[in-house]
Amino acid sequence: MRILSTVFIVAISASLVACTSGNEINSRSLKTANKSVNMIKNRLPTEQRIEFEVSYWTLRDSIKSKDKFLDTVGGKTPEELIVLGKEIFQSRKAAGFKNYEQYSSWDQMITKFTQDRINQDKHKKRPDARDQANSVIYNL
Repeated sequence: MRILSTVFIVAISASLVACTSGNEINSRSLKTANKSVNMIKNRLPTEQRIEFEVSYWTLRDSIKSKDKFLDTVGGKTPEELIVLGKEIFQSRKAAGFKNYEQYSSWDQMITKFTQDRINQDKHKKRPDARDQANSVIYNL
């Protein structure tokens, strides 16, 4: 009985340790970092998703070395990553980065990207009503 309770406590402790970094980016490799970002992004509130995604790809664009990039984003929460994205935006804007000239602030850029995403969703092709009537599923 004593062994069973010890095993149970160890199992619970291991699961708690393994599940604590669910809101942090796993940076073992570029593939796991991308998967981690997608999972985190899907759990974020809608208004924070685009900001998080833009921050991640801004960092990826600014840090060319894969290892340095993975070290930078590893273990970061969405809030920490957004802060880094804002810092890079400010430094690039001050340096005269061509793509950022049209935006006066980070918030304006995020608002534009959000509006672009909304417009993109509006233009998605809707299923044709005629296709729904021509179902291959038969009622037996």
